[in-house]
Amino acid sequence: MDALPVIDISDPAVAAPQIEAACRRSGFFYVTGHGVPAELTGRLDAAARAFFALPEPDKLEIAMARGGRAWRGFFPVGAELTSGVPDRKEGVYFGTELGPDAPQVRAGLPLHGANLFPRQVPDLRPAVLEYLDRLTGVAQAVLRGVALSLGLPGDYFATSYTADPTILFRIFHYPPDDPGKGGEWGVGEHTDYGLLTLLLQDGNGGLQVRTPDGWLDAPPIPGTFVCNIGDMLDRMTGGWYRSTPHRVRNLSGNERLSFPFFFDPDFNQEVPPLPATGHAGGQRWDGQDLRAFTGTYGEYLVGKVGKVFPELIAETRHQEAPNLG
Repeated sequence: MDALPVIDISDPAVAAPQIEAACRRSGFFYVTGHGVPAELTGRLDAAARAFFALPEPDKLEIAMARGGRAWRGFFPVGAELTSGVPDRKEGVYFGTELGPDAPQVRAGLPLHGANLFPRQVPDLRPAVLEYLDRLTGVAQAVLRGVALSLGLPGDYFATSYTADPTILFRIFHYPPDDPGKGGEWGVGEHTDYGLLTLLLQDGNGGLQVRTPDGWLDAPPIPGTFVCNIGDMLDRMTGGWYRSTPHRVRNLSGNERLSFPFFFDPDFNQEVPPLPATGHAGGQRWDGQDLRAFTGTYGEYLVGKVGKVFPELIAETRHQEAPNLG
């Protein structure tokens, strides 16, 4: 295996067998036929670059600490951890835009609320909000293909687990690798938490995927998204589809931007195994048994994100416990 497959999702029924093969092989593939205009991704990229070019005090005006329980906003290089090790990147966290009267906000649910946008780059807000809307449609289309690949109705996810999805979006900025420090990972080896991730990346590359044959580069292909499955789809399929380790190191000599969009189950829902498909998976790469977790997806997600930002999770524990019901 020397390259990830490229799958056209414009007809999920046609894409389903290819999705199955990709999810069984590596859990990663490129997506075409998505209908997202290049004009939108261009606006998003330009606004993101304008933001990261700001002096750090300006960026810190929307620091994550200002986002409270919503966990939105900017973090500087080294403030995000992977397996306890600081990542060599800075970034901004976004999610579904919710006002103060939204039921999730009134209930105090973590990771729900209003986004923080920089006053210095007014173009970022409309680009992000339009992108979230467009990528939601793309993710639902991919999940139709996933459902069909598992012998389920095409709308299986859209009418249940993702009828009210948890949507998280990040923009990451990776400085060039510093050879003097012996090389640092922009993001260390990890798997994603939810159902699907759709990644837009600029032209500089750096993403690597762990396959049965070793680490494989996933270079940018213009007009595509990189799609990978997360821990919850691994759990739901009993390991038949695997959430695959991946990592990033920016060796391009240039700054690198990436735009991961995470499409996850309803925050308040439990995520039990899917109806029997006649398949069984093998042991997971890290020995973890995802089936051992009990509770809602929100509880799983908050536990995971709390390891990435331990100071934020400590702050939220001092606040009133949310109603997860």
